[in-house]
Amino acid sequence: MSTENRSPDAPASDMSEAASRNTLALNPLVGIQGQDLVEGAGILFKAVINEPKVATEQWLSFVSELGSIAAGKSERAPKAGDKRFADPTWKESSLHSGLLKAYLAWGEAVNGLVDKTSLSDIDKQRAHLITEILIDAVAPTNTMITNPAAVRKFIDTGGQSLWSGLKNYIGDLTQNRGMPSMVDMSAFKVGENLATTPGAVIFRNELLELIQYTPTTPTVRKRPLVITPPQINKYYALDLSPDKSMVRFLLESGIQVFAVSWRNPTAAHRDWGLDTYVAALDEAVDAAREISGSEDISMMGSCSGGITSTAYFATLGSAAEQKIKNLVLAVCLLDPNSAEESAFGCLMTPETMRAAKASSQLRGIVDGHDLARMFAWMRPNDLIWNYWVNNYLLGNQPPAFDILYWNADTTRLPAALHGDYLDLYFSNPFVNAGKLKLNDKTIDMSKVKADSYVVAGVTDHITPWKGVYKTAQIMGEGTTFVLSNSGHLQSLLNPPSNPKASFMIGPVTADKPDAFMASAEKRKGSWWLDWRDWLQPRSGEEISAPSSPGSARYPILAKAPGTYVFD
Repeated sequence: MSTENRSPDAPASDMSEAASRNTLALNPLVGIQGQDLVEGAGILFKAVINEPKVATEQWLSFVSELGSIAAGKSERAPKAGDKRFADPTWKESSLHSGLLKAYLAWGEAVNGLVDKTSLSDIDKQRAHLITEILIDAVAPTNTMITNPAAVRKFIDTGGQSLWSGLKNYIGDLTQNRGMPSMVDMSAFKVGENLATTPGAVIFRNELLELIQYTPTTPTVRKRPLVITPPQINKYYALDLSPDKSMVRFLLESGIQVFAVSWRNPTAAHRDWGLDTYVAALDEAVDAAREISGSEDISMMGSCSGGITSTAYFATLGSAAEQKIKNLVLAVCLLDPNSAEESAFGCLMTPETMRAAKASSQLRGIVDGHDLARMFAWMRPNDLIWNYWVNNYLLGNQPPAFDILYWNADTTRLPAALHGDYLDLYFSNPFVNAGKLKLNDKTIDMSKVKADSYVVAGVTDHITPWKGVYKTAQIMGEGTTFVLSNSGHLQSLLNPPSNPKASFMIGPVTADKPDAFMASAEKRKGSWWLDWRDWLQPRSGEEISAPSSPGSARYPILAKAPGTYVFD
């Protein structure tokens, strides 16, 4: 579990930064349900009942440690980076210091119990996931009486902080399904202060809208870039505020940019599968080709959007060279077995996947809000307890942060697509040729070729970078691999203005990712600049920028950000 927690006194920007490192993504959590956590708790309970000797030993060890704490002999301290206990009261007050040390000792005893049982390795991982959730939940910072910052604010405000916290709590019960709000939703509006880059919808089908952005340079490269986002979130992650908009950066670099905005499906669309999405994407690509006058395009896909892009690319077979010249994949796992490296791999079994598939087939959809709640309990300190303390104990409003607004603006997945993505765990078609057919086309990555650029985040726990390196290997030798110094979403929102940005880069020649790490070139700054230098010469000749979006065949249907984004 994450230990990068924030002090209750931390500025809202610190809380937002912590949460933004843990944004929702389709892979691999789409296969995890609440029942899986219940089963993990059952494993832990059985271990206590079936091995009483181990439980007794851990209890006696904890009692002995309490004696050392009472005698002032304990040297226990929080782990480095755990900011929950940054308030000086935890050191200066003997009462709070003793409480903290007792809490740490109890947590160590509980985890030690799991380690010393005869459980299998996978069951130990599951049990540890439950113990960490439990340990995080009972932290003394999470209650009013034992949180010194909350007590101090209560006194300073004459009790107003408690009243404000109560109102926030009631509001979340009625409007946020009882979860602490991570963001002030009233601070943002799509099309007004988010997703504001000028453009127009120039194509629409049942599944998507295609947005063509207005060029900002007098000349542009002829070959356009079509961006394919994940289906579990709205498309505008790459066009948030102007200072972190990848779309604006590309336009300023003379690239013609088109972006797919997926429709938010309902249960009536339960039969939309990967084949349906691939067919819809092909129509969008043909529209971009016709409008730009280019025979082929460059395509970028991130996370599950990368899976969709690659599946579409592979269906083109030898004709791929006629439609897709360059393929950019970001934080994308094409080999789902690589997800086992994630913090949640212990919950991903054939049984849990089948149960998840059956559940979505019954409902017709997977609700993004439900998935977000599940994910929050995987990272409770950053995604629940930080906001519990801030919103309720301190009585503060949640921060206004664009990334967190986008993260809360979830979508649904149709049951068929959800099932198709889960099936990838069993068939692994991008590695095993012939295991998947889409629209009567067999997927065989050995028969398709494109210049490829693959991006990963070194601290990404959702699509671990070593798994994304396997994606680069699947794309073939000559693929450029970039390892950004950040996490899942932050590795994408990494503009040149970011002073902390750095990355490693190199060709995919090493058999193992660790070998890449040892030989790769280390650079300061944003990988966007290198990507621009890679993409520009691969984007064709310079031509005059189009004077208006669309064409006679594809007229303007709506201004950007379109209509589907509001579903």
